[in-house]
Amino acid sequence: MMELRFQDGDASRIVGELVGRETERCAVMLASRVAMPEMDRLVVSSLDFPADENYSDRSLISAQLKPDYIAQIGKRAARQNRSVIFVHSHPGSAPPEFSKIDDDGEAHLARFLSVRAPATVHGAVVVSAGGWCARRLGEKTPMRVVSVGPQLQVLFDAGDGSGPTSLKFDRQVRALGSAGQKYLESLTVAIVGLGGTGSIAAEQLAHLGVRKFIFIDPDRIETTNLNRVAGARLSDVNRFKTDVAAEMVAGITPGAVCKCIIGDVTRTSIARELRAADFIFSCTDSHGSRAVIQQIAYQYLIPCVDMGSIITARAGQIAGIHGRVQALAPRLPCFTCCGLLDSEEVRRDMMNAEERSRDQYIQGAHEPAPAVISINGTVTSMAITMFLAMTVGVPSAARHLIYDARPPSLRAVSFTSNPNCYICSSRGVLARGDSQDLFTRDD
Repeated sequence: MMELRFQDGDASRIVGELVGRETERCAVMLASRVAMPEMDRLVVSSLDFPADENYSDRSLISAQLKPDYIAQIGKRAARQNRSVIFVHSHPGSAPPEFSKIDDDGEAHLARFLSVRAPATVHGAVVVSAGGWCARRLGEKTPMRVVSVGPQLQVLFDAGDGSGPTSLKFDRQVRALGSAGQKYLESLTVAIVGLGGTGSIAAEQLAHLGVRKFIFIDPDRIETTNLNRVAGARLSDVNRFKTDVAAEMVAGITPGAVCKCIIGDVTRTSIARELRAADFIFSCTDSHGSRAVIQQIAYQYLIPCVDMGSIITARAGQIAGIHGRVQALAPRLPCFTCCGLLDSEEVRRDMMNAEERSRDQYIQGAHEPAPAVISINGTVTSMAITMFLAMTVGVPSAARHLIYDARPPSLRAVSFTSNPNCYICSSRGVLARGDSQDLFTRDD
C-alpha cells in the first residue's frame, strides 16, 4: 500500500492554484519516504508551483514542464533524499482519472528519476473539481491521498469500501452515515497507555467500529488497577495491559486486528511503531512520553488527541476534579507552545533506571494519584467525540477543552502557535518524516 500525506493547507493551495483554470496546471511536492513493512507513506515537506516560464506547453488537456525545471527538481530530490510527486489538473467536475497522455508523460519522468533520484519512490496526482486520484509514478499502483489538519480527510482511496454496513451500527449510521461508518472501519488507531483512560478509549472505539489498533504500554495489570481499567478482571492481574485490551476489543468486534507492543514509547524502537497509525490517542501520564508522541504527531502528520484527568484530594475528601482534552495536528499549537511540558520532567522520563538512580535531583518515587473510573470516562468520552469531529465531521469545532466538575464547566480554550517552534512549525520537525531523528532514547 502507498499513501501520500500532506497538510490541509497544501490541499487548499493545490485546488486554488490548479482547479478551474483555462489550461492544465502543475504543482510539484517533495516528500520524505516512510518505508514500513505493509506501507510506503510519503510525507510532504514542500510544495512548489512552477512559474509560467517553466512550461514548454500548456493547453486545456495537457501541460508539459521544461526539462531544465524537471532536472532542477530531480537534483534537489536526490540531494535531500526526497520523493517527487508531480501534480496536475484535469478540466471538468467528474472524478479525475489518469489519461493516456499522462501514462506517456509519467513513463519519461519515471525513467529520469530512476537515474537522478533512485533511492526512493515517486508519485503522481491528478486533481479536478470532482476530486483527487493518485498513483506511484509510471505505474498503476494506486496511492491513497490524506489531508491532515484540525480534520483528517481521505481525499482518495482506490480501496475505499462500499456495500452495506453491519446492522449493529444501524443507530450510528443514522448519525454518521454509511460512508462515515466505513471510514471509521478503515482507520488504524494507536493508543499509548492502556490504563484508566486508554482502556476506556479502546472500548469505545471498538463499539464505534474501529477494527485496526496499535496498543502500546509497558505495564501489567495490578490489583490497584481493577477499579478503573475497562475489561480487566481479577484473573487478569499480572497480565499485560495491552493483551487485556486486545481481548476486550475482540469480544466487542470479532476479527479486529490489535498489534500489542509491550514497551515504553520514549524508546526509539517503540515510538517508531506509531508511524503506521492514522490517528493516535495519548493516554499516558508522563511528560517524556507526551513529548515523544507530540513529535510523532507533527513530524509524520498523524493527528493525535491527548487526554488527562486530575483529582485533588485532602484527607479522603475530593477538593477538585479537572480534565483536559487537546488535539495535536498541523495548524494547532503543540504542548510546547501551550506551556504544558515540564522540561525537567521530560529529562527525568528519558533516563534509564541506572541514570535515574544516580541523579541527585530525583527524590524517591511519585505518590500514586487518585483515580475514579467515572471521571476517567467523562474525559475519555470528550476525547472520543473530538476524534469523531476530526474524522467523520461530528459538528464540534473545539480542539482544546478544559473540564472542571465543581462549578461545573466545560470550556474551549485556545493558544497561539510559536512560528519558530521546534515541534509544530515549518522551522521545526513538522512534516519531516524519517528525515528527522526522534528525540527518544535507544537503550
